[in-house]
Amino acid sequence: MDTHFNPGRRVVIKSFRCSKQPTVVGAFRGKSSLLRGMENNRPCILTKLSMDKVSRAGEVQEFAGVGLSIGYPTGSEGSRAGLVVISAAPGGPANQAGISSGDIILQIDNTSTESMGIYDAAERLQGPEGSSVELTIQTGPEIKHLALKRAKVSLNPVKSRLCEVPGSEKSYPKIGYIKLTSFNQNASAAVKEAIDTLRSNSVNAFVLDLRDNSGGLFPEGIETAKIWLDKGVIVYICDNRGVRDIYDTDGSSAIAASEPLAVLVNKGTASASEILAGALKDNKRAVLFGEPTYGKGKIQSVFQLSDGSGLAVTVARYETPAHNDIDKVGVIPDHPLPNSFPKDDDGFCGCLQDSASACYVNNVQLFSR
Repeated sequence: MDTHFNPGRRVVIKSFRCSKQPTVVGAFRGKSSLLRGMENNRPCILTKLSMDKVSRAGEVQEFAGVGLSIGYPTGSEGSRAGLVVISAAPGGPANQAGISSGDIILQIDNTSTESMGIYDAAERLQGPEGSSVELTIQTGPEIKHLALKRAKVSLNPVKSRLCEVPGSEKSYPKIGYIKLTSFNQNASAAVKEAIDTLRSNSVNAFVLDLRDNSGGLFPEGIETAKIWLDKGVIVYICDNRGVRDIYDTDGSSAIAASEPLAVLVNKGTASASEILAGALKDNKRAVLFGEPTYGKGKIQSVFQLSDGSGLAVTVARYETPAHNDIDKVGVIPDHPLPNSFPKDDDGFCGCLQDSASACYVNNVQLFSR
């Protein structure tokens, strides 16, 4: 939640999208010139239950669900046929069933998602631990019908390990790998702890893996960027009149601003993780590998109404330090990764160590522009 935009009873969440809910909005539109004027900004009404979920975003460490982060398809994914999977939490029910970034959810419990709102879908996916939910998933041309059991999905955001590369004593023989899966309230502190632990093993360079990180708390994204930067702009907040606010750093929070850094991204890298990736790329702090990120760059304000419901309106957008608008475009990496490049830490280390593997990446190339 971006506390900068928080006057009074106004709550702001980054990159939030919601259903049009034409019946409810239509009822308000006839009575309010304010809503009529906001029509081009796609205002929408959030129920009181949805508002309660917004206010708790990022605070709960476990929940009963299937471990999916979902959104609307971007322009690159064509016209909307359902809801797109931004990422699947490692080890969660959806991940174990083979659901991955870019898959389309066509139905939830036999109800079409074509006109379903994000919060409606989220409420349908969550439920008592051990209960079942049926999903119809499209992966490319293939359509699958899956029955998943809801489980408590841990949101511990960081995993790390030391990768030792034999025979590379003169070129980064010890690489610290950090997998950051979300930006909850513990993210930046967990990254700092991982860096300190890896430093105790005398690492020469770091790899920050943001693949399938669908975002989270905006301030944690900013704080994580400050860890790696000695100075510079992190992100611009812009509206139709230009730059509205600037988030930058003077280096006072930096603890890892000098070691070589590579960042891994994919189409499941969204929102706060795109802000982080864009900041590290544009400030020439890191080399980015992978594929273009999701492109989730709009900021919506949620105004609380007297009955406890809310009105969400797009008010601004994110721009990277080089003034790139990431919405529906994403952050473009410097280099691709091999198609077979794994997403787990053991597989990552193996790809650096085995020059005969299909996923091999030379550890010198990993940190070279």
